[in-house]
Amino acid sequence: MSGAGLIRYQVHRRITSPTGKRRTDDEPANELHHDMEAIMERVSIGANFLQQATWKKAVGIPLIYLPLLTTTPFVLLGVLLVRIHLKYVGAMNIRPYRDFVPSWVSHRYRHDNQIIYTTGAAWYNLRAHRLYWIFNCKLYCPLSVALFRYAAYLVMIVENWWCPFAHDKKQEYASGAIDKSFWHLHALERGRLHPDDRDNPIWNEGSREEQTDLTE
Repeated sequence: MSGAGLIRYQVHRRITSPTGKRRTDDEPANELHHDMEAIMERVSIGANFLQQATWKKAVGIPLIYLPLLTTTPFVLLGVLLVRIHLKYVGAMNIRPYRDFVPSWVSHRYRHDNQIIYTTGAAWYNLRAHRLYWIFNCKLYCPLSVALFRYAAYLVMIVENWWCPFAHDKKQEYASGAIDKSFWHLHALERGRLHPDDRDNPIWNEGSREEQTDLTE
């Protein structure tokens, strides 16, 4: 992987604790984890599922498979087009989709030891069969998550290339770091950039190298 792909960018996101104290990501990990636990709002689903009407579950559960027809093909096409765009403007060392897919052997269960859900499940319920859980938990869900993460990764590269301008989410684009942006190619255009944007190591690898030289 290129140096840009291996970049480690210290992100100074401000995290507010219940006491109002501000912390940054370069503070001890356990303290940050404590603050995140304090402010993180979990999605409430387990507390509500059993209370949902049967008809709602009968309608809602099959809906999760419709994206196979309505969404996935278009995301695949989008990924292909964005990759071609990046390749044609000169991008190299783009991570492949397989980097985002969990290793098959890393999954908790294999076919022979895959657990099934038996509570309230008759023989005709899909959740009582191994293949149902293998398909959903080893194929459909992980590959879908990987596809959307990969699409986001490619689009972050595109934005870092064309739009090296800060906003409050830009520090999260470090996974799509590049050697230099379009605006860094010519001295005249570099001079137009805000100093923080000009020297941001997410899209200016030279800035990171200069910072390393200064610390040595």
